[in-house]
Amino acid sequence: MLTIQNRIPEGLLELEAYELYQKLDGPTLFHLEGQRSPPLYISVLLHGNEPVGWNAVRNLLSRYRNQKLPRALSLFIGNISAARHRLRRLEHQPDYNRVWSPGDTPEHAMANQVYQEISKTGLFASIDLHNNTGLNPHYACINKLAPDFLHLATLFDRTVIYFTQPPGVQSLAFAELGPAITLECGQPNNPKGVDHATEYLAACLHLAEIPSRPIAKHDIELFHTVAVVRVAPGAQIGFHEDGLDLRLVDNIDYLNFRELPVGTLLGWQQSDGEILLKTTDEQDREVSGDYFYLDGKALRVRCPVMPSMLTRDTRIIRQDCLCYLMERMTIPNEA
Repeated sequence: MLTIQNRIPEGLLELEAYELYQKLDGPTLFHLEGQRSPPLYISVLLHGNEPVGWNAVRNLLSRYRNQKLPRALSLFIGNISAARHRLRRLEHQPDYNRVWSPGDTPEHAMANQVYQEISKTGLFASIDLHNNTGLNPHYACINKLAPDFLHLATLFDRTVIYFTQPPGVQSLAFAELGPAITLECGQPNNPKGVDHATEYLAACLHLAEIPSRPIAKHDIELFHTVAVVRVAPGAQIGFHEDGLDLRLVDNIDYLNFRELPVGTLLGWQQSDGEILLKTTDEQDREVSGDYFYLDGKALRVRCPVMPSMLTRDTRIIRQDCLCYLMERMTIPNEA
């Protein structure tokens, strides 16, 4: 599935994410020369409806049309076919940000080929760029608590999330090769997200090294993802439709990055029986009862917790999850 090229095709930078299929046959890895090595790795469009990474890369490479990049760059453009339809993924596809661990699909083989390519070239740092559909701040995610990971993350924003689940995400795989982060750049088509990502990538291209000293406490707000919340398979969810198994509160995405008190209302179930959520912790154990309870048919929060990635997009909820649950975390080996 993978095409590997050593230059950007003429006219590619003029295309929107949904137009890339016109010049690229599918997932494509570009190796571009620069003044320093090893290369900075950037992945974009692992989700086809999240164009911020491609738009930031367009801006960045346009600055260097007639000059050499400050550092070599390996650019991976992912789900071009989903981007054509402005969808996270097509129905027959796996999630392109869940295929970076062993698996038997063509997409898993493609991701492994990218990984092997970068293993050969070496890695300065890995940056995977995303939008999200709910109301979330800009933040960075890491999978290791090493100082270089923390410094790379706080260069983007002082809000940093540490997570180890779900498996198969790009940053988790590339963390074995060097500092790797995921950037969440707000909602799609917001120019502030594109501007923020562009300037961050430009700064990373100019870095001679990533600090290895401990991070200062005042430079970071660190959170730990402790659970993933999904809707039970087959349950009908929404906001105002009739006959829903679970009707969510209208302003659910306003609850992101808020420390919710006990009893916070999330929605109403048609049945007052079993909770229609499937919540798994880092050991993949079912823990819904630890975090939620039914008050009659009202679904409420059992303990203080902070969600992220809540959205009103029911398609995204079904394809991925309802939200992640986080707790504040002590900074390891702080300066």
